[in-house]
Parts: sequence; structure tokens; C-alpha cells
Amino acid sequence: MKALLISDSHGSEVELKEVIDRCRGEVDAVFHCGDSELSQSSPILQGVHTVQGNVDKPGEFPEDTAVDIKGIRILVTHGHLYNIKMTHIPLSYRAEEKAARMACFGHSHHPTAFEDHGIIFVNPGSLMQPRTRPEPTYAITEFTKDGAVEVRFYERTTGEEVEDLRASFAEKS
Repeated sequence: MKALLISDSHGSEVELKEVIDRCRGEVDAVFHCGDSELSQSSPILQGVHTVQGNVDKPGEFPEDTAVDIKGIRILVTHGHLYNIKMTHIPLSYRAEEKAARMACFGHSHHPTAFEDHGIIFVNPGSLMQPRTRPEPTYAITEFTKDGAVEVRFYERTTGEEVEDLRASFAEKS
């Protein structure tokens, strides 16, 4: 199972559409982790699992969502309601509650992937406003048949992998 993860596109429709169009044919699902600043009726977000960010219009999207894609449960949230800039612990409790194998979030604009207690946490970074790195990023996660997980991050404008951000995780024990 492969998924495209995007976050914090902040109203940039052209760039968001470009990334989704570039990747849609190679992934099973597309997730937007909030702060799209678009309406739910936007054609760009059709077929995209999107959650509410702290600057999105209130009530436009769910605060979080748990989706099963090819047998993998993915929790998606923006992160502001889970204090994600300080700690991942509140989000880890929510992920456990939802029986998620992966928890995706945004808000900090910091691309990262790590594992804790068998849950993979991924922040794809910001599509438009990077903070801790110079490049705007998105991520593609791939779950292999043996349960291993590969997370690759890509630079928005070129589509080239940002190799020093790549993360791999063994199958869940």
C-alpha cells in the first residue's frame, strides 16, 4: 500500500494540484494533513482524505480521520489539537485508540518520520512554507507485503527525493 501525504499547502491550489497529479497514479490514497485553506468542495481535494487545520475554515473538514487502505489503518490529523509541536504523546494515545498503524500530521511544517510503540508517525512537512529545512516537501509512504514501511520525502518543485529524510521501519512485532 502506498500513500501520498501532503500538509500545510496554505491555499496554493496550483502547487497542490501539481503534486497530486504527479503522484496520483502511483499511490493507493492521498491524504492532506490540514491547513489546505480550501473548501471541501474544491475539485483539487476530490478523492483526497483531508482534515481540519488550525487556519482552515472551522467545520469544513473533520478534526481527524482513521481510514483503512488495503488493510492498513491510517490516522490523519493536523496536530494542533494534540500539541504536536511539543510532544507526540497525545497523538500516540489517539493513534492507539484508533488502532492505527500510521499517524500522519502536519502543523509544525517539519518533515519527519519515526516509530514509537509500533506506530509510524509521519509529518510530510509543508508544501508551501518550510520552516526547519529550505525545501518544501511532501511524503510517500509504502507498506510492503512483509509489513515493513518505507517513508520517502520529496521536494515539491522538482519531485526529487530528499534522501537524507528517508526512513525505513521493520514489520510491526
